[in-house]
Amino acid sequence: MKRLKEIVNKFNKANVLVIGDLILDEFIWGNVSRISPEAPVPVVWANRRSFMPGGAANVATNICALDGNVTLIGIIGKDKNAGLLLSEIKKKKIPTKGIFVEASRHTTVKTRIVAGHQQVVRVDWEHTDSLPRELNEKIIDFIRKNISSYDAIIIEDYGKGVINEHLLQEIIALARKNNIVITVDPKEENFLHYRGVTSITPNRKELENAVRNLRMKDTTNKFKMHNDRLFSDKEIDQAAVETLKYLNLESILVTLGEHGMRLFEKNGKVITIPTVAQEVFDVSGAGDTVIAAFTLALSCGATKEQAAYISNFAAGIVVGKLGTATTNRKELSERLN
Repeated sequence: MKRLKEIVNKFNKANVLVIGDLILDEFIWGNVSRISPEAPVPVVWANRRSFMPGGAANVATNICALDGNVTLIGIIGKDKNAGLLLSEIKKKKIPTKGIFVEASRHTTVKTRIVAGHQQVVRVDWEHTDSLPRELNEKIIDFIRKNISSYDAIIIEDYGKGVINEHLLQEIIALARKNNIVITVDPKEENFLHYRGVTSITPNRKELENAVRNLRMKDTTNKFKMHNDRLFSDKEIDQAAVETLKYLNLESILVTLGEHGMRLFEKNGKVITIPTVAQEVFDVSGAGDTVIAAFTLALSCGATKEQAAYISNFAAGIVVGKLGTATTNRKELSERLN
């Protein structure tokens, strides 16, 4: 544990670029006491509204909370929600110089209506089309000009169009050329485009869906995994190992909820890490904490195994808090004790 604490204590020296889909999480809070006479639905008497930065912005928030230095790249629309999202990002002291405006797109918003402690409905405003070529080039140019400033890059792919094949090819090539760690919180449909990154962090369901997609799109007959339902540990292991080889990755960190996580490395090493969560109140945002802590640790010289253990401890802290939460270096160091 002493070595893990030494790594965590270096987090404030790490510079991480986070690029991906920016989301404004809106919560409308209220109570239900009757059913609508117009339709068989509850009437929510709203009494409070709150906002949080979500998606790639939440990963950046996690890095800031752990004292890492972060640059955030993403897209917002030219609408009132853009102002709300920028305001929430600035409250977290995250720089916004890498956030670009595209007037033809909505700012992505997920509105959750909550009655008491129960979510009644969620409404999403979003575009999922790939970015225009010129906007892609602006982002690539921004990264190219600042690449020497970064120790690591996180790709946050929520499938809203910011992360696309052309952008990934350019970013991965830049990272490899400059020996920079690059990790991906993946979207199942885009697994083929992650070839050559340092590591991906899928959960069990994402890995299962990715296997189905890779098998369908494989034209080389090199992808050997045939089962696309991962019921057993053996099937998870086989899927992860095949994906790791097929995509030429250094490692895959599969998150397994209450069963902890499993790390697969290129050298054949497989490590099962049991959960350290003492109590679980809310798992929302835990994946963002995992990739933030894992990447910060790698950028501070940790091995993949050490980084996985640190991210497991960080996730164990945030699932013990209500709502989309973060942890900090002090809490993490104390838990490592």
